[in-house]
Amino acid sequence: MSPSEPLPSVAPALVTSGKPRLLTFDLPPFATISLKSPNSLLLDLMAINSLLGTELPIIQAPMAGVQGSALAIAVSDAGGLGSLPCAMLGIDAIRRDFESILSRTSKPFNVNFFCHNPPTPNLEKERAWQSLFSSYYTEFEIDLETIPTGVARLPFNREMADLVCEFRPKVVSFHFGLPSPELLAMVKGCGAKVVSSATTVEEAIWLQDHGVDAVIAQGLEAGGHRGMFLTTDINSQLGTFALLPQVVAAVRVPVIAAGGIATARGVKAALDLGASAVQIGTAFMLCPEATTSTVHRAALKSDEARLTALTNVFTGRPARGIVNRMVRELGPMCSMAPEFPKATAASFQLRQKSEGLGKGDFSPLWAGQNTSGCKEVSAAQLTQELASLI
Repeated sequence: MSPSEPLPSVAPALVTSGKPRLLTFDLPPFATISLKSPNSLLLDLMAINSLLGTELPIIQAPMAGVQGSALAIAVSDAGGLGSLPCAMLGIDAIRRDFESILSRTSKPFNVNFFCHNPPTPNLEKERAWQSLFSSYYTEFEIDLETIPTGVARLPFNREMADLVCEFRPKVVSFHFGLPSPELLAMVKGCGAKVVSSATTVEEAIWLQDHGVDAVIAQGLEAGGHRGMFLTTDINSQLGTFALLPQVVAAVRVPVIAAGGIATARGVKAALDLGASAVQIGTAFMLCPEATTSTVHRAALKSDEARLTALTNVFTGRPARGIVNRMVRELGPMCSMAPEFPKATAASFQLRQKSEGLGKGDFSPLWAGQNTSGCKEVSAAQLTQELASLI
């Protein structure tokens, strides 16, 4: 099966002891989904290998703030697809990371960018937002006049597209939809395969219709920012194993499962339900190649990691993280938060001060709902373990 061929909406029967046995699930509303046969799984592995150029259907999720190029290199060298998050990097830093990856591995890798609309300035709302933090500023002796106002995340632009065309990564992924048709054409014209996240069936169909080579079905369990772009309604968000088979049935391009998958059994289950590959983030956050902070690592290893929530208090957009003081006292969702990413500035110095005391009270402790797969092992070992039941 080539990547351009339509994926079947109903998988072949499972072969058990020489007899076909159809295992179906009661899943609305698009089609009856059955578990894949070994032959079907093999065809999908061949298709995703052709698409991504990888040996394994394992994609390391791009995680801004907790990784650099080292994690991406390690995963790619282990046979998966390593990913570099570029949303919080300036153009010079992106160039340095591209050069680092290409100097240390010949394997395919993915680069990820955000496609949000730049926020409209709203000084009144930003001041009102900062006023919510006044008691915290007093507690940590922070002068309100020193609070930064800069935007920490830039959407994909022409300068970034030029860099992509210069370095030609195998895969370019986007979050919050897709860039303009002009920029998308540049990326595809440079030979990159384009992938983007969908949190609903409607978003998956939209992405297919606008030219992606594969869709990431991002379930509600996923850590970090929701990739939602056609809706702001959190109630529209489905869990991974409810969303995945519906997306598989609705689109013709390969589907990548993401959200709450942290073990080899979870990977196998996602592939059985129609995924061509699996994207995993949280499980890699304790690997030595990750740059996860000390307080973030401690939180991931603690009982606190059992409670996560979707919150907008850190950036202005819904994102899943471990519940801490800031989430409890201001959120999880707050209607006063400025548009993404303007909300970030208000807590920036509080985060620095708190982390200096060894606390994560004001830090975005991004994590998915399933931290059981987090291990302090090399990224290469973890990649191989995740693929061990395929």
